[in-house]
Amino acid sequence: MKQLSICVFLVALFISCSVQNKNDVIDRKALVTRNNVLIESFDPLESLTVGNGEFAFTTDITGLQTFFHDYHDGVPLGTQSNWGWHTTPNTEGYEWSETLKYFEVEGRQVPYRHQISDDARKQAACNYFRENPHRLHLGIIGFVLTKESGENATIKDIKNPIHSLDMWTGKITSSFDFEGQPVKVEVYCHQNQDQVSAKIESPLIATGQLAVQWKFPYAVPIHVHPGYDFQSPGKHQTEMLPAGENSVIFNRKLDDDNYKVSVNWQGDARFKKQAQHKFTLQPKSGGTLEFNCLFASEPNKSEPISFEETKANNIQSWKAFWENGGVVDFSGCTDPRAKELERRTVLSQYLTKVQSSGSLPPQETGLTFNSWFGKYHLEMHWWHIAHFTQWQRQQLVEKQLDFYYEMYTKAKQTATDQGYEGIRWQKMLGPNHENSPSSVGSYLIWQQPHIIWFAEQMYRRNPSEEILNKYKKLVFETAEFMADFPVWNAEQNRYDLAPPLIPAQEHWPRETTTNPPFELAYWYWGLTTAQTWKERLGEPKEEKWENVRLNLAAPDKNEDVYLGIQGATDSYTNPELMRDHPMVLGTYGILPQWDKVDPEIMRNTMHVVAKKWTWDRTWGWDYPMAAMCATRLGEPEMALEFLLKDVQKNTYLKNGHNFQDDRLRIYLPGNGGLLTTIGMMCAGWDGCTEENPGFPKDGKWDVKWENISPVF
Repeated sequence: MKQLSICVFLVALFISCSVQNKNDVIDRKALVTRNNVLIESFDPLESLTVGNGEFAFTTDITGLQTFFHDYHDGVPLGTQSNWGWHTTPNTEGYEWSETLKYFEVEGRQVPYRHQISDDARKQAACNYFRENPHRLHLGIIGFVLTKESGENATIKDIKNPIHSLDMWTGKITSSFDFEGQPVKVEVYCHQNQDQVSAKIESPLIATGQLAVQWKFPYAVPIHVHPGYDFQSPGKHQTEMLPAGENSVIFNRKLDDDNYKVSVNWQGDARFKKQAQHKFTLQPKSGGTLEFNCLFASEPNKSEPISFEETKANNIQSWKAFWENGGVVDFSGCTDPRAKELERRTVLSQYLTKVQSSGSLPPQETGLTFNSWFGKYHLEMHWWHIAHFTQWQRQQLVEKQLDFYYEMYTKAKQTATDQGYEGIRWQKMLGPNHENSPSSVGSYLIWQQPHIIWFAEQMYRRNPSEEILNKYKKLVFETAEFMADFPVWNAEQNRYDLAPPLIPAQEHWPRETTTNPPFELAYWYWGLTTAQTWKERLGEPKEEKWENVRLNLAAPDKNEDVYLGIQGATDSYTNPELMRDHPMVLGTYGILPQWDKVDPEIMRNTMHVVAKKWTWDRTWGWDYPMAAMCATRLGEPEMALEFLLKDVQKNTYLKNGHNFQDDRLRIYLPGNGGLLTTIGMMCAGWDGCTEENPGFPKDGKWDVKWENISPVF
């Protein structure tokens, strides 16, 4: 194909010329290790996590999950996986049809899965399907520390704690004193299977004052919750079976859901059943105890891998992660803000690798605790993973992109049921691929072009027929819906994005919202890119797509500012409208310039937003988004002000998590958005020739970087 060959050559040339800053080679190990985490006192927000993208284990100051109750309202001590889900039995026989609400669109009745109903039965059905399935906490592993008096320890009895994370090797280390005796713990998560391995050294092992306990909970269908219920022992079953001299298997059953937990250990110790779902590994002698605990959805024929092998696996895997892909070094900067920006950047790479690089789109709280019942939000998928391919770690998201094919059938059915061509990607889903009833989520549309963005990223990294053929079905079927969804406005001679819809700035009402600016621009970009894929494959352009993309409504404006939606002239005078996501900035921040968006009007809009917006009612990814807009508009100082804005929801804890509020204590879209923005500030975007366009040229920002691709 001649067209493909030309495209391949141009993209390859673009990549080779644009992805690497011409500076001295960065000492990556020094960069990572100087940002390692050190915790020296108890704080419920400062737990630390090991994981592999599919599974994560979060620890307290003892290195295990000993005092999980004390962290319940902080950053909880989760043991979660992408396969670990639970469904409450549908004893009332609820049907999906009971969740539907209908809207008239161009003379037909269009069904949406709605969350709220005046009918008690229908409301119960909505609640059931919204709550199920929910992600499951797989079990607590913690110390039993016993005083000489026979009393169990409290967290106040832990003295001189040092809790640290070595990101270069994926190791958590904890040391502390109890009853005047030292305890040292090393913890790893195997990078190729869902296993925790720990090595414990202490004189307390020989005295019988230290043991390790497994506690298995029932599941909790609550919106934001650690996911464990220890008050319902009769609702689930745990069976312990011997599997060798120093090995046991726990068979877990929760209603119709099952999983296995295999444990082996080194040391003179034996398991004892303490209660129905509580089992203690009690040492008898010695000063060292090692255990390896493998979680699996199905029976696993192999024993858990040893501690030393797991350690070696982590050292090798994490070294490869940090030595490949993108990196940014702020050590040459003299601006006092640079050190914190580097810390956030390094920690966000670790956290998104651990929490967001598995086979499912991540939930907003990753594999640490449940938000929205543990389900994932497709409109947030961009914020979680767009940086991976930009930072040349595309292999970490290939499984998630493949998962779109698994979601395809239900997405196709959604479009068909609503009378549209193509496939409609919905918002809040679980592993059954069913869209959860919602009074907001069912009406969002800005997730629709995400898969086109991801596919285009993959093509830029590997401009080949293989990539085109792999993703073309997703790209083209997505575009089919995008061309069919807009409504022709004969009076204005244009296509509108018309009700019912809710834009990314979610407070706008579904029944009256028309032409939100970001969605218009994203629709144009998505259809344009889909047509480009047609050309690369030597296929003719789709006439319908072309007609819609060229005749989309322009974002509405009032004098010198763009409005939140069509006709909302009070967008910047009504305080209630200046909250939630300032998504208008994404129109010329996330997205490249569209000829229907005037950069100077957007500049004026950005300054009005910066001055008037209610920033304490925003979310963690809003600050990176605003910084992207400022970067594209050539205002790097404002980009930094946005990116480091001093508001609660832009807090980055010691462990690197983006804190939002007392309900949502971590928020991974903030971490992912930060990385995408830092990448843009370094490597720029298509057509940008300026080096480090997101940083002021005042002599204080000597930012070095490697292996980061421009955004579109």
